[in-house]
Amino acid sequence: MTHHPSTPSTPTTPLLVTGGTGTLGGHVVPLLRAAGGEVRVLTRSPRPDADGVTYVTGDLRTGAGVEAAVDGVHTVLHMAGGPKGDDEATRTLVRAAAGADVRHLAYISVVGADRVPLAWLRTKLESERAITDSGLGWTVLRAAQFHELTLTMIEKMTRLPVLPVPGGLRLQPVAAREVAARLAELALAEPSGRVPDMTGPEVLDLATLARSYLDLHGGRRRPKLPVRIPGKAGRAYRLGENLALADAEAGKVTWAEFLAERDAG
Repeated sequence: MTHHPSTPSTPTTPLLVTGGTGTLGGHVVPLLRAAGGEVRVLTRSPRPDADGVTYVTGDLRTGAGVEAAVDGVHTVLHMAGGPKGDDEATRTLVRAAAGADVRHLAYISVVGADRVPLAWLRTKLESERAITDSGLGWTVLRAAQFHELTLTMIEKMTRLPVLPVPGGLRLQPVAAREVAARLAELALAEPSGRVPDMTGPEVLDLATLARSYLDLHGGRRRPKLPVRIPGKAGRAYRLGENLALADAEAGKVTWAEFLAERDAG
């Protein structure tokens, strides 16, 4: 799917980034800096300013420092996330943004947030709702699981004497840097609402993901242990509710290419 976003203008006010020190943030922040804007990154622990980036201390969980962080900001790119509490953190950010001069709140969510009944995905969906109901201009991009996070999962699985293979679970892993490029483009453009999901170029089951990893690392093939994911979440995964098969934007970097790059690097 081809996009023709509005031409980004160089922001004259700082752009605030949450989650700027994570996997995705490590790619996004340099792209925003390269676009010529002033970038402010919210962190829980104090950090010295570096590479043209200003670090401001604040905590989305308690609200401490958040109002000061959004002061004088027109655009916020919200990427901070964790296993729980994302909805509360987002509501805290939205309240502060609504009380400031913020005009565009861009958010990275997860493919299937409204279809897979898991607690952490529910917090993503609630975060989306807080943003869409905020009265601010907004953009929401849902992305598939990053190659980097998929690798962490596969590394853990392949250390086991048998390979647990959840029946019917398939992923569309995507390169974090490709999602970062799309996010930077969206953050610097006008609010776009809900944009097409972003996924990797392939749909792969866990056995295939593990086999590619073991082939590259000379790992011994493991006996497979079929595992059934229980309950409504298992049913949703078997139905592919975590996938975006239509109207999604696909990245170009395949799982095999990502593994080869990591190995070479």
